[in-house]
Amino acid sequence: MSEYSGSTTIVAAKEQVFSELQGEAVILNLKSEAYHGLNGVGSRIWSLIQVPRTIDEIIGLLLEEYDVEMEPCRRELIGFLRELKAAGLIEIHNGKAE
Repeated sequence: MSEYSGSTTIVAAKEQVFSELQGEAVILNLKSEAYHGLNGVGSRIWSLIQVPRTIDEIIGLLLEEYDVEMEPCRRELIGFLRELKAAGLIEIHNGKAE
């Protein structure tokens, strides 16, 4: 099973602080003390993963809110999640979130 299958659960890591301002988000990773800025769509995804959600749930919500096709949405989302994981900002669970 791929680490990023539709049933994979994603949730924001606990060791971070974030703030939203005019549709954008700034996140401070408390472990690395690094700041990360997110644009409008990234900020929306970040707000969605404040509670555990599967990749399929996130895609479904994004398809409802944005004018985007399924496959480009999935591809972009997974790329974004990989960036968040590399920065230590998310937890990935292949099954139910802990």
